[in-house]
This record gives sequence, structure tokens and C-alpha cells, in this order.
Amino acid sequence: MDFSVGDNAVYPGHGVGKVVAIETKEILGSEQVFYSVQIIETGMKIMVPESNARNVGLRPIIDEEDTGKVIEILKNKDVKIDKQTWNRRYREYSEKIKTGSIYEIATVLRDLYVLNDDKELSFGERKMLNTTRALLLKELSLATTEENLQKNDLGQILGL
Repeated sequence: MDFSVGDNAVYPGHGVGKVVAIETKEILGSEQVFYSVQIIETGMKIMVPESNARNVGLRPIIDEEDTGKVIEILKNKDVKIDKQTWNRRYREYSEKIKTGSIYEIATVLRDLYVLNDDKELSFGERKMLNTTRALLLKELSLATTEENLQKNDLGQILGL
């Protein structure tokens, strides 16, 4: 997985960023190449070793074909939500978000929306709902052409 300066990349838990530089640094006597990624939403800068990029979950944004799969996950409201305690659910959802998989993030967002229709979400779950919505919306908006975006009506699907 190689990135170039200017490429968009997703860093798990933080969202979409732009590769602003590729730098070589000397660490313990050996040179290592780092991707310098600036997160679009927060402006935070993250240095990711090129050799460890895959292990930490750095990945390119999805393509248009994958956006359809994500939208199908979001549209499927006929799911059974486990009625476990909110903090156990929160931990489970947090683990899914940390994977960086857009499909897992879409599943968490959908499940929280379905749960919200059934009962009031805890403060943490409401915050997670907003976070997953922002993560998905940013990546989907970059991955989808305007024509396809209008056809799928993302705003309505994401409850915006």
C-alpha cells in the first residue's frame, strides 16, 4: 500500500486525512520513511511509519463501488439490536470503530439509529452516533461523485 503526497487516506478512529508529506527520519541509527497525514476534520497531524501503515489500519478511501455496499448496510433497518447494558454495547461498538473498516462503522451507525428509535441513547452512545456519522459522511462524500451522491440521497440515509 503506497501513498503519495496529496492522497486521501483514512486513519482509524480519526477519519479522513490528506498525506501532506513523505519524510525520512533516522530512528535508532536506521532510516525510516513516514507518511505525514493531516486529519481533515481536526487538523491533527499523524506520522505513520510506511512499514507499519497497514498494521495501524491506514487505508485509502473507498471507491464508488464500495459506497453502494455501505449505503445498503445503512438502509437495512431490519436488524435485531442486542439489549445488553449501554456500557457493554459502547465497548463493542468502540472496538468496531477502531478497526477502521467503513463497513463496521456503517454497522455501528445503523445500529445506533435503530436503537435510538427504540429508546433514548446514553450520552456516550449519542456522541458515538455523531462521531460515526461524521466519519462516514466525510469518506462517502469524497468517494462518491455528485451524480451518484444525489441518486443515493446520503443526507436522508444518514439522518441529516
